[in-house]
Amino acid sequence: MAKKVLVISSSLRIKSNSELLAKQAAKGAEDAGHNVEFISLKDKTLNFCKGCLACQKTMKCVINDDASEICEKVGNADVLIFANPIYYYELCGQLKTLLDRCNPLYPSDYKFRDVYLITASAEDGEEVADTAESGLQGWINCFPKVKLVKVLSGGGLTAPADAEKNDECLRSAYELGKNV
Repeated sequence: MAKKVLVISSSLRIKSNSELLAKQAAKGAEDAGHNVEFISLKDKTLNFCKGCLACQKTMKCVINDDASEICEKVGNADVLIFANPIYYYELCGQLKTLLDRCNPLYPSDYKFRDVYLITASAEDGEEVADTAESGLQGWINCFPKVKLVKVLSGGGLTAPADAEKNDECLRSAYELGKNV
């Protein structure tokens, strides 16, 4: 059965390695017959959450920017794939800001159940993405029907477009998407 898959790339870098891996995951999900939408935060306006909690009553944010539309898409997807460049062993600011702005989803009848995280970093090693994974897990923990299914950590990707030359990372990202 085809799933509605939303892939969100949070890197602002041109030829971003995490975005290249996200596009491979999107291709894998499309090839598996899923309905895929790809969103890059590169040209989006995302303001910080004000913490007013008005969204808890209205399920709409009082801030009028791109985050509201993206959060609506998050709530209507079956599967979420977040792609994140690792800066200082953490989620990047763009992704954290988006997650904070998805607060209107908390009391809603959200559809997403499975979440995946793809990371890219200069440093190699499984532990490099641990803090980013923990940050995303904290967000997921607020949604009782949701689980973090898999984290794909692409290490050793320093320069822009390094992922294009890393067949193992590209194949792993494609397979992640194909197996959602």
